[in-house]
Amino acid sequence: MAQNPAIVGFLRIPPFPGAKPPPLVAPGETAVISDGVVDKILSQIADLKVGGSYWGSQPKLPDTGYTIIRATDPKTQKKAGRAAIRVLELPPHSNVDPWHILSRADAVVANADDELALLAAISGVPVRCLGQGRFSSLQSGGHPALRQAFRAVAVEGVTYRNPFNGEELDLSTAVELCGFWRGLIDSNRAISSALGFAFWKRKAVEPLLWNGSGKVPFASKLPRTDPRDQVAVWKSRTDPKALAQLEQSNAKLVEVEDGFVRSAGLGADCIPPLSIVVDHSGIYFDPARPSDLERLLQDGNFPEEILERARRLRQLIVDLGVSKYGAAHSTLERRTRKQHVLVVGQVEDDRAVTCGLGPRTNLELLSRVRKLNPESYVIYRPHPDIEAGHRAGAIADEECLSHANEINRHGPISSLIGISDEVHVNTSLAGFEALLRNKSVTTYGVPFYAGWGLTRDFGPVPPRRASRRSLDELVAATLLLYPRYIDPLTSLPCPPELLVRRIAEGRSNANNSLVVSLRRLQGRVSLALAKSWRARP
Repeated sequence: MAQNPAIVGFLRIPPFPGAKPPPLVAPGETAVISDGVVDKILSQIADLKVGGSYWGSQPKLPDTGYTIIRATDPKTQKKAGRAAIRVLELPPHSNVDPWHILSRADAVVANADDELALLAAISGVPVRCLGQGRFSSLQSGGHPALRQAFRAVAVEGVTYRNPFNGEELDLSTAVELCGFWRGLIDSNRAISSALGFAFWKRKAVEPLLWNGSGKVPFASKLPRTDPRDQVAVWKSRTDPKALAQLEQSNAKLVEVEDGFVRSAGLGADCIPPLSIVVDHSGIYFDPARPSDLERLLQDGNFPEEILERARRLRQLIVDLGVSKYGAAHSTLERRTRKQHVLVVGQVEDDRAVTCGLGPRTNLELLSRVRKLNPESYVIYRPHPDIEAGHRAGAIADEECLSHANEINRHGPISSLIGISDEVHVNTSLAGFEALLRNKSVTTYGVPFYAGWGLTRDFGPVPPRRASRRSLDELVAATLLLYPRYIDPLTSLPCPPELLVRRIAEGRSNANNSLVVSLRRLQGRVSLALAKSWRARP
């Protein structure tokens, strides 16, 4: 059976940069769908504004109503234009967001085969069709005609396929997936430039920052801005002078950082992230001001379906042993009958530490934990970036062991969390990972998960964090609603559940490229030099 060309042109995957997914549709048997279900799907399409080139550009529109005219014949287009009071003329194959231009339209004049006619009818805009074609009946109006036209192009002779795994999708789920992509694209439309993004990260994060038309405007130098612009900034990689100039220009800064389920490997080894956060208010690890994540937790209303999804995601992460930098399972035995306390080190010059209002050094953190737990078996876990020789925060072994009973450098941190009774952190994400595993967590700084009634907090938690949240609500905000995820196989934006499984299966972006190899060699040399320096009398 030949594939229906109409459906390929109606519900489709946006051309995300670098993505090469399989098609969303394939030839198949006509699904049995009642008229009532069709009506619900049409309403769903109108609500999510998908179908056609819904990722297309959004030109400035006239302030008053107008008639949209798009015809393949210039003479016909000109004639139709003379009959309308206010006209918005479009080239036959213009790449614009049809829902955007339909939002203020009074009427549409289009060829009878143009999907714009169908979209106009779905959105409730009167249609006049030129010539004969699939949508000729729409100009007579009425829901039966719309229902039948939609069936002809979206139901008959086709089946929908999940682009991530090839499994069959029902039509409503396919529409929902397109709506997910549209929401992401719409959130990026106001971004005028992207500053501070390392070259080795750009390809990976580009689909997550794409605005639907053109390339993501990555910049190595300070771009020209005005107060209407949004500038996506990776602050730790941006010149402080450029940041100061941007703030003086009154441009809207949008902070971008690594997500919480990041990759199979270290960012310090130049392994690009598979998730990011894009924050329009602040950034999650800086308690000095609200972030989008904090607002979600303070003000958010979490429907039961979101909470149920959060429960399943949390269980999936725990079952598969996934953490920020990969997935692994190993079994550890408890060292003694004493209470086990895990202390997690961090990179001392990382912004999560310098902004976190807690101990400034790992040694200070470790010392405070020992004073609070004089009889416990204390395990210290150094940060992997420090162990790799890339970042600051190392503690000499003899000094560390004057406070800790053990230094554990290797193996998955999830296994250490598993044998621990308590996990003590400054602001480390390990505290959040311990909460996922129902462990008692004590914080000494102010991480994003402090202050919601789930942790024992010694840091100065801002009084604006007044809500009390369940663990499922924390997971829903932190892993479902706040970050963005990319599928390493298709380069399509994806839900977190898919990425968690990809990482657990070893199908992620870890590689042996020359850049990664050189970066790891550099780390080993730096670590050896540091140890040699500390060993001097």
